[in-house]
Amino acid sequence: MRTATKLCGALTLLAATGVAFAAGGDLGQTVKQETNWTAIIMFVIFVGLTLWITKWAAARTKTAAAFYTAGGGVTGFQNGLAIAGDYMSAASFLGISAAIMANGYDGLIYSIGFLVGWPIITFLLAERLRNLGRFTFADVAGYRFRQGPIRSFAAAGTLVVVAFYLIAQMVGAGQLIKLLFGLDYWMAVVIVGVLMMVYVLFGGMTATTWVQIIKACLLLAGASFMAFAVLFHFGFNVEAMFAKAVEIKTNLALNDPKVVAKAAEQGKDVMEVAQNVGRSIMGPGNFIKDPISAISFGMALMFGTAGLPHILMRFFTVPDAKQARKSVLWATTWIGYFYILTFIIGFGAIIFVLTDPSFLDAKGALKGGSNMAAIHLANALGGNIFLGFMSAVAFATILAVVAGLTLSGASAVSHDLYATLFKEGKADSASELRVSRIATLCLGVVAVLLGIAFEKQNVAFMVSLAFAVAASANFPVLLLSVLWKDCTTRGAVIGGFLGLIASVGLTVVSPAVWEDVLGNPKGSAWFPYTSPALFSMLAGFLGTWLFSVLDQSEQAKKERAAYAAQRVRSETGFGAAAASDH
Repeated sequence: MRTATKLCGALTLLAATGVAFAAGGDLGQTVKQETNWTAIIMFVIFVGLTLWITKWAAARTKTAAAFYTAGGGVTGFQNGLAIAGDYMSAASFLGISAAIMANGYDGLIYSIGFLVGWPIITFLLAERLRNLGRFTFADVAGYRFRQGPIRSFAAAGTLVVVAFYLIAQMVGAGQLIKLLFGLDYWMAVVIVGVLMMVYVLFGGMTATTWVQIIKACLLLAGASFMAFAVLFHFGFNVEAMFAKAVEIKTNLALNDPKVVAKAAEQGKDVMEVAQNVGRSIMGPGNFIKDPISAISFGMALMFGTAGLPHILMRFFTVPDAKQARKSVLWATTWIGYFYILTFIIGFGAIIFVLTDPSFLDAKGALKGGSNMAAIHLANALGGNIFLGFMSAVAFATILAVVAGLTLSGASAVSHDLYATLFKEGKADSASELRVSRIATLCLGVVAVLLGIAFEKQNVAFMVSLAFAVAASANFPVLLLSVLWKDCTTRGAVIGGFLGLIASVGLTVVSPAVWEDVLGNPKGSAWFPYTSPALFSMLAGFLGTWLFSVLDQSEQAKKERAAYAAQRVRSETGFGAAAASDH
């Protein structure tokens, strides 16, 4: 315990001195960033507070149950806030507001897609998850199946989703600290990686939960102030706000050489073309150009929610199914409210950020990259102090989500692979805990390396890739194993891997990775659509159905016969894992 205390104190000191020493360096290659001491002080206060929480949680984290699920002692209201904190990630706050600033109405597809996945969890999965599971979603999916194959698949699905999701969070954190403190991007990413590893290594789920709750409250308060400040400027007239945004986009288009060239090429008046550009932010088509991409992208966001391992894991932290349902109700309330705010913040950024030269670099692009729209808006609305507050909150957002992701990845390695697969359920709590901490360290290193490799990507888009994998691999297996009597181990594993391979493969050969990341020529991508979910989800569901129907082995007959007992437990909770003592 003393070691943890000393380490917490040393890290707080290191964060303070390292940031103060390195602040003021180059931001990218064009802008030298001034030291923002307000942001630095608030950042250090937050880090100190969260490390203190970790120290407190470390005293309570002595068993595997406490490490993975906080002993199942979190209330429905607390868990709902923590889920909201987990879900309102860098992609939600930084990425969606940036997407709305750039594309207008089309950016709303993120908000709607992220939100509408919750009714699926509420009505189909929440209660069953809590009644059937203990630590990971593989406990639920593999309740009546052979443990080896299903755990291998679940661990693979979890780690791929966690990897994609971690990329988005690390990129957001790196850009944020680079903008605020003038640190090199790689140094910023390393700081996030180190702090995240400390939270998870010492505090487990208890520390992660409380970091997420505090961060959710701060983010909701800050985003509410920003949205109300934008609306106050227009006398709470939303129509006037939209009209002003269209006017600004039109004026920007008038001075854009590309728009002028396009008008000349088409033989049209420049003003007419510029007005069309301005009005386009109020309709679809700027971001997603074709119907198949729109459907596929929407499916990834909607069904991916029910396959995210770090979200599913939160349902095992509550005492019973009633609290699990309550968790979803509260989470949906906070998340829905937050996404209304991000829409207003995105339009506020068009009005207050794009028109202020102090937020733009020499080329007219946003300082710190497009993802920093919300941070610049905080500066425009509340000055340096509010900028410092929102920067610290955005950083807290990233740390909380990264901690949750790392915990779910570590639990897949230690619980699904080590304890259940390799030790065949005979591993003691101490050795499982040790393996999960080693896995945490490894995941931290991977997260840092991925964050550095994917520096230039829009973070909301990277999260949509994680959602596509979750929707194609984890969701079909989870849904069919719980609700379909004839689902078998063979069908679930083959179908799950088909969805996983299809979603990752199609993502690699899509324009986002094939052209933007790998540097191949424009138009050379093998898969032309924005998201693979429409095709890879179909592969996951069809594969699971087909290979289950074809499986007539003795094992398959036993698994079908075991469905009745599984259904009773999933719907009544008889025999469900109880909350452990603290």
